[in-house]
Amino acid sequence: MKILITGCRGQLGTELQRQLSAEGCVLGPLPERLRKATVIPVDIDDLDITDREATVAYIRRHQPDTVINCAAFTNVNGCETNRDAAFKVNALGPRNLAIACDKINARLIHVSTDYVFAGTPNGPDGHTPLDECCVPAPVSAYGQTKLLGEQYVQRFCRRHFIVRTAWLYGYHGKNFVKTMVNLGKTHSEVTVVNDQLGNPTNAVDLAYHLLKLAVSHDYGTYHCTCNGVCSWYEFASEIMRLAGLPCNVKPCTSAEYAAAHPESANRPAWSALDNCALRCTVGDEMRDWKDAINDFFKNWDGE
Repeated sequence: MKILITGCRGQLGTELQRQLSAEGCVLGPLPERLRKATVIPVDIDDLDITDREATVAYIRRHQPDTVINCAAFTNVNGCETNRDAAFKVNALGPRNLAIACDKINARLIHVSTDYVFAGTPNGPDGHTPLDECCVPAPVSAYGQTKLLGEQYVQRFCRRHFIVRTAWLYGYHGKNFVKTMVNLGKTHSEVTVVNDQLGNPTNAVDLAYHLLKLAVSHDYGTYHCTCNGVCSWYEFASEIMRLAGLPCNVKPCTSAEYAAAHPESANRPAWSALDNCALRCTVGDEMRDWKDAINDFFKNWDGE
């Protein structure tokens, strides 16, 4: 099997390559069809997915069986101030990959985000995790461009998987976990919002499930996050505890944070996802978020 990974130098792209090389991870071995898979890792210097003709030519030349799109403009505040760049990477990039994959009958696994949802209360108690039946209504440029990317993938590639994840962290690259640890080493106190709730997700768990989907025929839209819900404040507090740092985590509301940081984009208050499609198809082996972050600290080298 031949797998092309875009955004190969990011935290998810790096983790996918690690698992394909090791033929498994802490969650278990990879499916038999992925053993000895040929991996084609690409980033912006190799392939600019915002260039349609170049993307079609590259995919046609390399003939992958599956493309996993990890490339994205993920700077939420930056998407507000540079909407054209966000549109190109988050919407046109997936469109171009979808067109290219459909031409050679390849599968496209496109990674999306919980930010496609508005973040308003859901369900009778206002705190029911969002499954794949829920209607997106993004409140930020990041969420809006990512949603359009999903729609392009649905329209232009028959054999597609759209996989929404949330609050992703991994061993490679920048993420919230590493930011908190670095702040905890240099500050006695940090302030973190306590009224935005979601699912912290370990890149190990996400990559493992993307690779399970890569050998299935259960095309469609999926949610794929670690199980359990917390606030950013609770997540930061757990990070400091596991890192053994004395830094105090002080809670604040989103309104208080926005007043102190007026340049900050809107973020969904409730974006906890439910992995319904996973449970009903290839199986949901995503760990509880506390187990996953604990395992991260046991294996992270601190870099």
